[in-house]
Amino acid sequence: MPLAKQPSFLKRHSLSLAAALVVLIVLIAYIVSNPAKHAGAFFGNAIADWTGVFVSVLAAKHLSERKVRQRLPPGSPLSAHISRLTHNHSLSIFLSLTGIVWLLLYLQMNVDDKWGQVVGSLVSEWTQNLGFVFMTKRFMERNAAHQ
Repeated sequence: MPLAKQPSFLKRHSLSLAAALVVLIVLIAYIVSNPAKHAGAFFGNAIADWTGVFVSVLAAKHLSERKVRQRLPPGSPLSAHISRLTHNHSLSIFLSLTGIVWLLLYLQMNVDDKWGQVVGSLVSEWTQNLGFVFMTKRFMERNAAHQ
């Protein structure tokens, strides 16, 4: 039986690459633009928004979130519990740790500087993504088409 042909690298990663390209384009546009003008302000906000899209695409491919309410069985090693916890909540952990890095960077910057506003928007984007992850673990929406 012949092996199925694997999709090309480009096909497997086209959404990630497209989102990364948009981030690169708005980043370059922001670098060469005047942040005091409408276009500059737009590109500054777009950096945070599209970086959030890019992270969401990568997170959906590689990280996990589970609504886990299981208790650790008696006698289970703590390392197994920690391993399961980190696997089941890798997206929350990633967003929390990288969000702390963005926040620490932002706290060192002048908020009125060109890049201070962008990093402030990134902190906001990360907080929004983390909040969305937490909310989707607790709340559900019914699909109106299936009611």
